[in-house]
Amino acid sequence: MRPALPEVVIPREEAVFRLDARGRWCNRHGVFRNRRISDHFHAAIRCDAGGYHLRQELPDRVEKVYFPYEDTALFVVQVSLGDPVALTLNTRRRIALDPERLFVRGESLYLALDGERAKFTERAMLKLSEAMELTEAGYALRVGGRVHPIPELELEASPCGR
Repeated sequence: MRPALPEVVIPREEAVFRLDARGRWCNRHGVFRNRRISDHFHAAIRCDAGGYHLRQELPDRVEKVYFPYEDTALFVVQVSLGDPVALTLNTRRRIALDPERLFVRGESLYLALDGERAKFTERAMLKLSEAMELTEAGYALRVGGRVHPIPELELEASPCGR
């Protein structure tokens, strides 16, 4: 059995990168341009009692870098229409859409996830819009022959919130 590696923790205030409201990694020079680095960062997102952080296991240590973010750290980045509708998060996690967990806040679409929330990227929202319709009561999603109204809700802090 391998001994536990020492853990190096970088607090949020010392992180040299952040996640913007559109799900893009940024540093003092602006938005990351290298897609592979961004994808690696997204896949490394974890949550614990201290909040969202990037976790990376190196040969001699485990690094946890808590990072600032605008709005949320979780994003729906891909939508596959079907029955059920399949979603892929920025963390690479795949889930089936439960339409009852959708909500709108402002001009953004979100999915409630066990106390956390994932925001739909523009691309994912555009794909999902193929199954949406505007009713007298507001937006609704039509899947599996049923129409699911999408309520407008206030944002609640998540367990990994700031």
